[in-house]
Amino acid sequence: MAESTPAVPEWMLQGSAGAGLGGAKQRRASVVQRTIQGLSRALRRSVFSEQIAARDGLLQGIDPRAKTAGMLGLLIVAAFVRHWYVLLALYSVTLAMAGLSRISLGYFIRRVWLFIPVFTGIIVLPSLFNVFRAGDPLWTIWDFGSEVHFGPWSLGSSLAITKQGIEGAVVLVLRVAVSVSLAVLLALTTRWADLLKSLRVFFVPRIFILILSMTYRYIFLLISLASDMFTARVSRMVRASTPREDRRFAAASMGTLLGKSHTMSDEIYAAMVSRGYNGEPMSTHRFSMRGADWAWLGAVALVAMFAAGGDRLLG
Repeated sequence: MAESTPAVPEWMLQGSAGAGLGGAKQRRASVVQRTIQGLSRALRRSVFSEQIAARDGLLQGIDPRAKTAGMLGLLIVAAFVRHWYVLLALYSVTLAMAGLSRISLGYFIRRVWLFIPVFTGIIVLPSLFNVFRAGDPLWTIWDFGSEVHFGPWSLGSSLAITKQGIEGAVVLVLRVAVSVSLAVLLALTTRWADLLKSLRVFFVPRIFILILSMTYRYIFLLISLASDMFTARVSRMVRASTPREDRRFAAASMGTLLGKSHTMSDEIYAAMVSRGYNGEPMSTHRFSMRGADWAWLGAVALVAMFAAGGDRLLG
């Protein structure tokens, strides 16, 4: 007598229309799947940032107060520099600091330049053309034949990309790149609690730091709650959901998530107060200025002086 072989029910192997397990066409990931993947990526990035802050590198060994002061000084210099040569040199300095802090240059560059071309490019794009900013034309795109007027404004006799527009765009993009690089370096190489504690030294209001601290804590709380909800839904599903079902679930989850996070936030704050929290950021790391910290501040001052002096010499 032949033994019957256990088999997966046929209906479990059949996905919704177009899904087809093993079929030629793969259905796009649903809203639930994409949300879980996004939440997982956010948690991985957070854990990876904490791992970088714990490494034995140049910036990780600097006192958070000295590091914050140095980065702030370089940010101010970058905001006032007018020549792209100087900004390019400052950007090279940030790459050197990233390398000495044992941060992968590929990861650092991707993190900085991922959003710069999109947001800065949109802002700076109109300034390339002579109709928005007069200048010496480098490339004439369209010759109108005669001067064109738009209401009270004159658009000139041609549409062209100007030398001054390109120079201004390069300066703006590099300035944003340097500023973002400095901020990313500070955030990656400093533990969040130490960073908040160092801000109190610069007379940042306690209520502002309290809001930052609670926001940071509740972001991860929110991510954890959302991830649990979406994972629980996926574990109960026996077939692929339709886009309509995904939308209904996402809409229903928003209210539930808000209620859960509000209740848990009250409980967490009550627990913090019961343990002695008084609004001041707490850190087990005691700050102390050493020779290396003063040397760091001196090096940053020299870089700032060279950048400002070079920019002034270039005119």
